[in-house]
Amino acid sequence: MSLITTLARLEAVHTGRAQPAATVRHRHLSDRPLVFVPLTTAGEAGAPLGALVGTDRDAPHLLAVPQPRDRDLRFAFLAELADIVLPYVEAYAESVEAAERTETDPETGKRVKVEVDLCADAAQLVVPSRAGVDFVRLLGRSMRFRRTAEQDPETPHPAPPRVPLLGRWLTHYGERARVPGSSLLLAVTDLLGRHWATGQSTLEDQHLGALLAWIAPDGAEGATGAEAARRAELARDGDGQLLCPPAGPATDPAFDNKLLAPAIERYDRARTALAAAEDGLEADERLGALTAAEREIRALVESRTRPTWDAVWRGLDLLRELPEGAHAEERWTRDRWSFTSHRDRVLAGEPPQPRRDDAVTAANKLATREREQARLEAQEALDDPLVMAGRRLAGEAFAGEVVDVVMAYSESKRPSPRPLVTVRTDDRPYLGERVKVYRSLGGKPQTAEFVGAASSDDAPEDGTLVLRITDRMGRGKEPEAGSVPEKGDLVCFTLFEHEPRGGAKLPDPEQTPWTHGGPPGEAASVPEAADAQTEEDVL
Repeated sequence: MSLITTLARLEAVHTGRAQPAATVRHRHLSDRPLVFVPLTTAGEAGAPLGALVGTDRDAPHLLAVPQPRDRDLRFAFLAELADIVLPYVEAYAESVEAAERTETDPETGKRVKVEVDLCADAAQLVVPSRAGVDFVRLLGRSMRFRRTAEQDPETPHPAPPRVPLLGRWLTHYGERARVPGSSLLLAVTDLLGRHWATGQSTLEDQHLGALLAWIAPDGAEGATGAEAARRAELARDGDGQLLCPPAGPATDPAFDNKLLAPAIERYDRARTALAAAEDGLEADERLGALTAAEREIRALVESRTRPTWDAVWRGLDLLRELPEGAHAEERWTRDRWSFTSHRDRVLAGEPPQPRRDDAVTAANKLATREREQARLEAQEALDDPLVMAGRRLAGEAFAGEVVDVVMAYSESKRPSPRPLVTVRTDDRPYLGERVKVYRSLGGKPQTAEFVGAASSDDAPEDGTLVLRITDRMGRGKEPEAGSVPEKGDLVCFTLFEHEPRGGAKLPDPEQTPWTHGGPPGEAASVPEAADAQTEEDVL
């Protein structure tokens, strides 16, 4: 946690209201996201109880499983979920635009540009909290290896036709959510917590109702954020039920014991009675009782998910009030490439994502996430003065006024401009001799070297720093107009690079040493059970 975030949290405690942690929105928000509010059975995370899902805030689709232990009812739930999610995803997969991508020519080994299709937009899924992201990943893992009757007529308990395909897409979204800066699958609590600082812990911020109580309370007048959050977490009605249910997928024990368990028991009795009916008239009567019991469970599921559904849309409204950061669209373009690549793998008939990655793939994923984390931190600072203030307090950047510019040249056969720029700053960056610093020039980083302080003792603490500009000044003997700061300009330099460097090239899987799994002699078969430890996708 940065010093600026700590100060914001202290200010939130003092004022009783959440404080801004950003001045722009650092994630892309779709105009038509698919909101998914799941609910699971207590003690069995893989058994869904129900969900609200859809793109219309006023007309969500309610899904419910009257008996979560019944495999057929769970499959019916997943099939209904697939009928809602897949058309939404496939609608984005059909609209493409031409784009260029750099690939390696298999014959020459050179990097060449080729024209390929890129999805014009991507489907965006929104869940209430981080636990919802984990549930999406769990659903994907439990669904993508299921066999259908068309694939294997003899398979026991065949899955509905589109369930494995939904599992592959949910797996991709769940794994893409692990990439820093990705916006394909978003948790509203993480988004709000990134843009506002509250007076409670980050764990408490995962309760969507409590988090909104700090940011935009709608309760009693004059209540502080802490009081409103406490009411959102603990307030109960006359029947002992929470007024603000958890943000899913977990349920409250009081709800499970007093309402849900008796309702499921009534449903089981009604189903048993229907199976034992001896004539049509008796069956009709017992079918009515079974339908009433099922409707009761659906009403209970809706009563637990609808407050969270409304809270998710409230959170999205708050986020839309912030202007989008300059680099958010660039990160969304990378999400579109990821979405398009997975679409192409599905259309090509490739098998589901493996349970375990080989050593090279795993190393590539780790390197990608480390690189994206560094890029995200740099871009957020460049987009947001409040974030940059935190980097300046940490000594990782400095801002000030240009007080002098002296033209100088390199000592070479063809001298190049190397102007010396003197900057007066109140910041105290961690600078050493010839340390490189960077500033954004036309969206690209311009590099400079720290020469020293403009004082006799050569100490940078006096606030006057001399920098030598080294690039992005054109190829002529004189710098291009606007490429060198002028006296009186306000500038901001960072000690961190704006674009992270790529790591060393990893060997091909066939060249992997035996210490890391060895060359794959025979392709490992993909078992049908969904008990894998990892389910990562190729990014």
